Amino acid sequence: MREKIEAALDKIRPFLAADGGNVELVDVSEGGVVKLKLTGACGGCPMATMTLRQGVEQTLRKEVPEVKEVVAV
Repeated sequence: MREKIEAALDKIRPFLAADGGNVELVDVSEGGVVKLKLTGACGGCPMATMTLRQGVEQTLRKEVPEVKEVVAV
């Protein structure tokens, strides 16, 4: 599942990079909880939570149905 998540994140990264940010996969639990770290400009952005939920989490759940939750660390 980790490989599928990385592939999905690779689709998202260009959009984050356009604003000076990136996303790093920290951990994937057996229960489908994905831990991510927003880096670069995304790390301190006030819209980071919205980006995580509306962009990253939706894409991951669509691309990898086993993903149950996305958590920022």
